[in-house]
Amino acid sequence: MSVSIAASGIGATTVAAAGVSVVQGNHLGTRIFPDNFFTTADSAQVSGLRVNFRGAGVDYPGCDSTNYSICDTFAMLNHLDGFDLQPRVTVPLTGAVALASVDDSNFYITDDSGRFVSGLRQLVFDPASKTLAGISDKLLTEDNSFHVVVTSGIKDSGGNQIFACSGTCNVRFTTRTASKELVDIRKSMDLPPSDPNNAYALAGFPNATTTTNGRKASFQQGSMTTVFPASTVLPSVGGPGPAGIVRTDQQRTTSTDPNYVSSSVVPNLIPPGTTGYYAFGSFLSPRYQHASLSGHEDNPYGVNGGKTDGEIPPVPTTQTAVPEGADRLGLIVVTPKTAPPWPVAIYGPGFTRSKYDIFVTADYNASLGIATVATDPSGHGYGPNSTTTITQSGGTTTTFKSFGRGRDLDGDGKIFGGLGPAGTPTYDGVAPSAHVQPDGSFLPTHKPIDGLSSGLIQTVVDNMALGRSIQAGMDIPGVGNNVFQGKPIMYYGLSFGGIYGTMLMGTDPLFHQGLLNVPGGPIADIARLSAFRGNLADTLRIAKPSLVNGGPGLNGFTEDLPLRNNPPRTITDAGAQQIQELFGETDWYDRSGSPETFAPRIRLRPDPAWAGDPKNVAFQTAYGDGTVPNPTAGTLYRAGDLFDRVVYYRNDRTATYSKDPHGWLADPTLFGRTSGEQQLGAFLSTGTIVPTGPGILETPIANPNNLECLHYPDPQTGQVQVRQPFPASGDCPAAPSHGTPPGPPANVPEAPWSLMLLATGLLSMTLMGRRRLRRAPA
Repeated sequence: MSVSIAASGIGATTVAAAGVSVVQGNHLGTRIFPDNFFTTADSAQVSGLRVNFRGAGVDYPGCDSTNYSICDTFAMLNHLDGFDLQPRVTVPLTGAVALASVDDSNFYITDDSGRFVSGLRQLVFDPASKTLAGISDKLLTEDNSFHVVVTSGIKDSGGNQIFACSGTCNVRFTTRTASKELVDIRKSMDLPPSDPNNAYALAGFPNATTTTNGRKASFQQGSMTTVFPASTVLPSVGGPGPAGIVRTDQQRTTSTDPNYVSSSVVPNLIPPGTTGYYAFGSFLSPRYQHASLSGHEDNPYGVNGGKTDGEIPPVPTTQTAVPEGADRLGLIVVTPKTAPPWPVAIYGPGFTRSKYDIFVTADYNASLGIATVATDPSGHGYGPNSTTTITQSGGTTTTFKSFGRGRDLDGDGKIFGGLGPAGTPTYDGVAPSAHVQPDGSFLPTHKPIDGLSSGLIQTVVDNMALGRSIQAGMDIPGVGNNVFQGKPIMYYGLSFGGIYGTMLMGTDPLFHQGLLNVPGGPIADIARLSAFRGNLADTLRIAKPSLVNGGPGLNGFTEDLPLRNNPPRTITDAGAQQIQELFGETDWYDRSGSPETFAPRIRLRPDPAWAGDPKNVAFQTAYGDGTVPNPTAGTLYRAGDLFDRVVYYRNDRTATYSKDPHGWLADPTLFGRTSGEQQLGAFLSTGTIVPTGPGILETPIANPNNLECLHYPDPQTGQVQVRQPFPASGDCPAAPSHGTPPGPPANVPEAPWSLMLLATGLLSMTLMGRRRLRRAPA
């Protein structure tokens, strides 16, 4: 959480000049940002730098019980080795500017040679602080130097050129090494067992220094084998009689509480007669998130080691994070009827969902000879005493642990499935959480901008561990040993599973083929534009100081932030500038656990581990998605240059146009589910994206610009989500003109750069071969 200079009372240094000038001071808020001025040398960082905001009234005010979230935020940012990959750029001024005059010719980012890299979008001007701000249009490369350029081509409100550092301001900044944390963890998992830095040995896996057997899954709980022929398990689709699969979720910490557990039927939509076995097992995964015995540790940095439950403690970027231990996670396997070995697809469940969703997202996998495996995301699946009950024909019932991953981090005695209800700003086990007080109010965590970053990183680790558990040999009693031997390990995930699935595909060479359904990023944008806006408001409300600012926006706050293709906007709601600053800082910190960071690593700038054998990926996004909104999907696809691999589900052309189409791959009430499941099965079995839904599945997306608007009212207007059928639904407005970027510097030849881009593009097309889809004309 940042704070404006005007609000903090920190003095600003200005340059006296006729008209409006760019301020050139020595404190945050009084000079262009980002800027390496706010760093210090640090040999422990890959960049050689570390962010260094100065407290005690220099760059941010002193903190007490009323505003400590500000100091906590800056303490977190001071661990980073550079600035954001898609930074929010701010320019302090002495007066107002004409936003219509700001474009790519006078406000932009270059590389060290002076070559144009990116313009700025989502432009705003804040009259209260006299600050111009915009967000980089491009996701910048990691650990690289760039320059913010501001020229006198910008006009003030009277139409006169501003005074910009004698004509042009040029400020250098270095981007952080965001993906390295997860990449280094993956490398440590693949070190030889005898290596002292092997992640499994450090996590305390049994006999990890001599064997990989400790990575194997188990399908025994005591003397009980938890493997069942699918044909003997009763249906779980409602109706009279007992259900075949029932989950009993631990939802309270005290066993005497009448709401200690809650039971529900697990829907099973896999066609009868297509599967061989349902196997319920467990495996160990290295745990990097801090987990205290009490579950309620939350220390600011500098106190008790700075440990906070749910956070992965930061380490300098030349180092690799060390696991704190190992957790036993539950898994479910659905096998084909044919004899093993089989190819296998790991399924990634969505936010607040669980591994049980394997039964509503794997309709055709088994019939195509593909086994499916799923585990819970971090903090999901309710409490550790949750169970599963299987009822077989003849009435036999078997109940066993399901290894729920939820924890009561906020101290209210309740355990949720990843997210608390409205009014409860808690993420039980997924992320650092607020803390309930005796009067029922909440205090914010001391790690306010971790967001879901730590939970997403941990969940990627868990899926990498699951893949390596399969590699070590998955022996299923009564089915066979090493049932996936020598076969591909693939991945597909829905929503949250598509988000951490993008991170997985950009990190791990073990997964060469994957389908990511309805992903997007960054998380703060997903929350503010979606049905999760109320949960975000809960977090803003309890911050110290509170950032809920009223205005017309839904859920009690208004950020005054335009979408990428919207016109520039003058801030009119007090407090909106501070909310925008918080979102920018959260995005900056969270890039190490955010999918857009890893999208370029899949194909645009591939990891050397698979650069010579490009990965085969597919993405599915729904028109008017109200949970992971279209603009956030567009951010991800632009970052990785992935539009030719995107399938666009036109929910507006279906009978269910009025519903949020987000769950269309799993929800049987949505028109597109069957086509989506068929496309998933075809992709996993053949590696080809097949247009299984003519008229409703654009394969690939016909007009990528349709990902630049919401297709429902912006929640900042105070209007709820309403969807129209085609043709009233329409396309997003065309992108506006952003002016003419400057040409290359005189001393940097243009031709070699163009030839290099051409050669890179031709090489990429050659390597992808038939896997690339042709983009239809816009």
